[in-house]
Amino acid sequence: MGALPVIDIAPLVRGGPGRADVARALDRACREHGFFLILNHGVSPRLRARLDAAARRFFALPAEEKAVIVMARGGPAWRGWFPPGGELTSGVPDHKEGLYFGRELPPEHPAVQRGLPLHGANLFPARPAELRALVLEWIDAVTRLGRLLLGGLALALGLGEDGFSDILTQEPVVLFRIFHYPPVPAEAPGWGVGEHTDYGLLTLLAQDDAGGLEVHTPSGWIPAPPVQDSFVCNLGDMLERMTMGRYRSTPHRVAPRRGPPGLGRLSLPLFLDPGWDVTLRPLPLGDGPALTRARPRWDGGEPTTFSGTYGQYLMAKISRVFPELFASALQRPT
Repeated sequence: MGALPVIDIAPLVRGGPGRADVARALDRACREHGFFLILNHGVSPRLRARLDAAARRFFALPAEEKAVIVMARGGPAWRGWFPPGGELTSGVPDHKEGLYFGRELPPEHPAVQRGLPLHGANLFPARPAELRALVLEWIDAVTRLGRLLLGGLALALGLGEDGFSDILTQEPVVLFRIFHYPPVPAEAPGWGVGEHTDYGLLTLLAQDDAGGLEVHTPSGWIPAPPVQDSFVCNLGDMLERMTMGRYRSTPHRVAPRRGPPGLGRLSLPLFLDPGWDVTLRPLPLGDGPALTRARPRWDGGEPTTFSGTYGQYLMAKISRVFPELFASALQRPT
């Protein structure tokens, strides 16, 4: 329990023998930690390096130029840049800035026609020009990986590899973020990101070599140190809901980046979540041991009791993360 599991998922990527062994490793990791690292995942290291470099060029721009794509201009699609301190965790500003992206949907897409929040076109900066193509390629590649990994989790739960197909349908909510943690003075209070859990099914995070991610396990807080060409994966609240606690959505946080001015830590999380209109119900797993919660949840909540659609759950969470932006851009009938 002193370190996060590292799982080689090559059998899932290439198909064929070995998938059952991967499923068993995933099951153990989900029961014991809710967090794990994956290797041999098939996402191009060159794509990752190019995206990292382009993102760093964007965050090095003057605030006035970054503000051209500020999130308030993204409307209900919920896209664009927010400045340091612009996102809250448990009501406290985080020491980070970021870019919000999602699946690129045209105006004629049915979800956009319905006016669904978090669905629509992205906001991309003029500089660096290559960021647009890199972001869209990354979203496609990591979404494919996430679907593959959910197939492995379905195997781990004894559901067969298509066990989550009804939950995702053909229109999963896919959200991609690029977070930059600029250095802050040693005496500055707060966190890069305070303790929280993710909301949906599965998060796939590419982090740089700066470190700072911490995970709460039954043995206490442990670091999630960088491992070259890996993804850090963790489970969201809705997977806890559907497994009724057999798998837990594990609390995590990010330490603030301390040091002199300059570029700091960069992280690339993609959230693969249920379809907006999906009503979350328990999976047919039968009886089985649930992971004992090490302590009460950070927010006092209990995902296993949630009743409703994923869109309803997500909107309730967003209203606390960006309260002013939520009130101005998202508080509308769906």
